Order: sequence, then structure tokens, then C-alpha cells
Amino acid sequence: MTDGRDGASRGWDRSPDAVPARFRAPTPPSSPSRPVVLPRPIPSLDRLPPYVFAELDRLKADARARGRTFVDLGIGSPDQPTPAPVMEAVRRAAGDTSRHGYPPFRGTPEFLGAASRYMAARFGVALDPAQELIAVSGSKEGVAQLLQAYCGPGDVALVPAVYYPVYARAPMLNGADAWFIPTPAPDFLPDLDAIPADVLSRAKVLVVNYPNNPTGAVCDVAFLARCVAFARRHGLLLLSDLAYAELSFDGYRAPSVFEVPGAMDVAVELHSCSKAFNMAGLRIGFAAGSAEAIATLGAYRTNVGYGTPWVAQAAGAAALDAHATLAAPIVAEYRARRDAVYTALREAGWDVTPPRAAMYAWLPVPEGFDDWGWVRAALDEVGVVVTPGLAFGPGGAGWFRISLVQPAPVLSQAVARLAELAARVPA
Repeated sequence: MTDGRDGASRGWDRSPDAVPARFRAPTPPSSPSRPVVLPRPIPSLDRLPPYVFAELDRLKADARARGRTFVDLGIGSPDQPTPAPVMEAVRRAAGDTSRHGYPPFRGTPEFLGAASRYMAARFGVALDPAQELIAVSGSKEGVAQLLQAYCGPGDVALVPAVYYPVYARAPMLNGADAWFIPTPAPDFLPDLDAIPADVLSRAKVLVVNYPNNPTGAVCDVAFLARCVAFARRHGLLLLSDLAYAELSFDGYRAPSVFEVPGAMDVAVELHSCSKAFNMAGLRIGFAAGSAEAIATLGAYRTNVGYGTPWVAQAAGAAALDAHATLAAPIVAEYRARRDAVYTALREAGWDVTPPRAAMYAWLPVPEGFDDWGWVRAALDEVGVVVTPGLAFGPGGAGWFRISLVQPAPVLSQAVARLAELAARVPA
């Protein structure tokens, strides 16, 4: 035996049999009949309604396996390229080694400054970038985190009966409940008077989303003023999801909730670069609100992440500072696509009114079909993927959504095939 420090030079026997049993690592089971049993996930996962898009993905995968081709108008993911000035900002930021570390969790001064300038130029709203704005990795993330920061077990989130799924799922994951406000056609505005007193007594947040996904419905400042007054009267946080602020047509311009006097006391508004600037993959948006509400969202975010990447914030700043120039051709393209869809529908005899905002057509399921029967027939018989309205809550039953994510000629042909299918009316 030598005086060396490593085990071999000291003459230790390193074979497994030489190690006392109490120090040996447990032998893994050799039989596949003994699977590892994981603990059960949180019960709130089991409370969530079925995720319709998973079934839609299954139907598409089955069609591909059978060698079928189809036009996918299901998911609302922009198909056009991100504007060149935004991509140049991405390249510059990616090459800047000072931006390879963790970003400021509230947001970079450049991005928050751009968000403040955007709110002033677009809505005439003055916001303090250091206190009343925070960067988020896409508005969906901000919506979910804000809902979970305010809604826990026993609480209620008030959600329109036709809704973007995260509005209900985020509070439900946190042990809270979602109560669906009747949202009747054709305006698809929530009937606040229909909310029972016992529900209001537990409610913490009221969610609104205009321009609306999936319906394309719009609102005016007067509606937002009613929501602000309602939130103030019942001690609620008003969450306004303005993800489609720039995608509007025919002279309509979406308002901000902060155009309502006193809204800053009760509201938080979410903005996104995804749709207006074709930046869905960059995951960048911002939340605006009172210093107290933004601090609450910031406290949640700093405990679950490290902020929004530098590159995404650089891209977002470039987009917001040039919002009018960059959004205009994108909006024009969506307008042309909308017009192509509704022209084809009217030529086929459908009595429909084009939406004045967003990037969808929201249409009634044709007579003779149920919701899923129509979706399956559209895929199997005419090769077009549409989304059942049930994906967007109980108020979506009897409707389906077309996403305007193909060029106008493709949309015209797809809609003509859908109209021809509808005319067959199953026996």
C-alpha cells in the first residue's frame, strides 16, 4: 500500500462485492413487470374539460396515415413571414454577447419604453414603463399567470361562454372555478346582468377579449366602461385581453380599456406581438395596469421563471416602435382573406356578415350535422380542417371556426368545398 490519495494507490478493492451492503446502490428491477409508479398529479388536472385541439390533432394524424391531404384552417397560427425590420433586430440582439445572460424579469428598458410609446401613440394612454408595464412571453402566458395570481381554491373567474381556452383552464388548474357568462349572438358580448349574486360573491376576475377569438366580435368604449363600472362595483379585477388590437377592418379601431376614466384602478390589459406582426414564434407581449396589479404579476413571474428573452424583447421593441408601418400590410392581407371567405360563402347562398376584426370566420354548423360530425365530414369528404366551436366553451356549441391562415385563393376553394358539403345534408 502506498501513501497516494486515490483509492487504487491505497489498495482499495473497488469491486461491487467488496462494498458493504448498506452502502451499495439499490439494484434496479430487472423485470419489465415492475413498472415505476409515479405519484398522482394534482387533482385539478382531472377537472379540466377535454382539450378539443388534441382530438383535432388525432384526426389530422389519422388522415395523414391514410395518405389524405388537406387544407388546415384549424389553428390560428400566422403563416406570413415576420417583417424584415423585426428580424434585423433579432439578428442584432442574438449577436450581442451582453444579451446572452438572464434578462431583467420585468422587461428591458428598450422594450418597456417601446410599449409605453405604443400605448400613447395608439390609444392616447400615458403609462409609466417602470411601474405600469411588464414584459410577458406572449399574452397567453401573461393571462394565465395573472389569473393564477388572483384566483385560488374557492374563487371564481368570470369568463364569457365563448372564450379562448386559457381563460377557464388557468384558474381551474389553480383550484378555482370558471363561471361562464351567457354571450349571445350576434354581438357575442357577455350579459353581465345574468351573473347570480352567489357567484359574484366568490368572483375575483372578469375576463373580456375584444376583438374576440374565436368570433371576431368587437366592442366599443361604452362596453368597456360598463365592464369597468361592474368591476369597481363588485370588487373585481378586470382582465382585458387585447391580443388582436391591430387586426381590424372597415374603419373599426379596437379601443383600450384605459381609454375609460378610472380603468387603471381595476383593470389589467394584455397585448401581443404574435398576430399583428407575424411574431407568434418569438413569444413576446406585455401587460399594462396599475403599479399594484403589475407588481402582483411580477411577483408571480419572478417565482416561476427568469423573464422574457432579450432577443424576443428586442424584436418586440422594433415591432411596437414601427407598429403602424409594419401592421398595415399584414392587416390588408387578412382583410383580403376575410373578403375571399365571405364572398365564397355568399355565392354559395350563406347569409353571413363578415367580422370587423381578428383573423377568423365564425360560422354556424350547417343543418343536418352535429358539431363533431361536421368537423369529421369536412376533413374526410372535402379535405378541409376546421375547429369545432366546442373548443371555445359551452357557448360555442353549434358553431365552427375557420382560421384565415392560407392565401385568399386557397381559402376561396376550401370554403366552396365546405359549402358544397353543407348542401348535401346527411340523411
